[in-house]
Amino acid sequence: MLLWILRGVFLLAAVGVGFAVINAPGENAPSFDYPWLVFVAIVVLAVGIIGFDAATPRKRIDIISCVYFGILIGLFLSLVVGFIIEPLMTQFQITRYMYSVQLVLGTMFCYFCISMLVQTRDDFRFIIPYVEFSKEVKGVKPYLLDTSVVIDGRIADLVETGVFDNTLVMPRFVLSELQAIADSGDKMRRSRGRRGLDILNRLRTGGVVELTIHDRETPEMAGQPVDMKLVLLAKHLSGKVVTGDYNLNKVAKIHGVSVINLNDIANSLKPVYLPGEHLDVRIVKPGEEQGQGVGYLDDGTMIVVEGGRDHVNQNVRIAVTSVLQTSAGRMIFGKYETAI
Repeated sequence: MLLWILRGVFLLAAVGVGFAVINAPGENAPSFDYPWLVFVAIVVLAVGIIGFDAATPRKRIDIISCVYFGILIGLFLSLVVGFIIEPLMTQFQITRYMYSVQLVLGTMFCYFCISMLVQTRDDFRFIIPYVEFSKEVKGVKPYLLDTSVVIDGRIADLVETGVFDNTLVMPRFVLSELQAIADSGDKMRRSRGRRGLDILNRLRTGGVVELTIHDRETPEMAGQPVDMKLVLLAKHLSGKVVTGDYNLNKVAKIHGVSVINLNDIANSLKPVYLPGEHLDVRIVKPGEEQGQGVGYLDDGTMIVVEGGRDHVNQNVRIAVTSVLQTSAGRMIFGKYETAI
């Protein structure tokens, strides 16, 4: 509501500016052949600005800051260079070109400064003038994706639930590894790589969260394997690593980097069964111990049934005796009661 009030005030101000322009007092005031056409043009311009603002609701402060600082620094540099070359142009009697030279220099410097700041905006925390725009101050920690979690594909489903609202970061070196897998000569690896690229495209076009490609690497990443680079980059950006890789999980924790393990999330969301509860399961194969049968729940949880060996390929009802949580997942132990 406050934003629309601001837009309404801006439109009224534009109307006032239009009247002021066509009715400017004084001898040197401009005269227009079609004053009302000028008035309408000013109002239409204001409406266009409001329309553009409303059409782009998700503006990024780092990009806007880069443009502001780039223009300011570019104009300052063009002014400094203009002071330097002005005596030279005076000496060669070409001062009549001074305005044109400064205009060209200003345009070039503004472009180069904006381009440089946009490409290095992730390093703002290390530069004093831009420290206020660091991700730590904004309070949003990016989530860095590794190869395994993209190929796995569950990250896309999890993002679509709305649980994640932080920016997802795909480092360029991880994307290169994924592309190498997609171009592999092995059919299975090639299929997994292409699936990962499809998941990335789904995340990019989904619009639920922002997915960015991070191109820059710090000097300490040189010569490091991909997993170590990912950990160092997460530490550099004060972000979290999203993975399903057990080894990467351990390495990240050793370096003090927070990890979001999709396997842990999946295990935590599985239903909890207490000893004494009953559940129905289909026994699909004999167990390792005598008299045991093995079945699985829909989420893949393994169930070991005492007395279930004689009921393979049958649906039975069991009483839960114990639940074991391991790094590989959850196992439920039960005792056969009756066939269904």
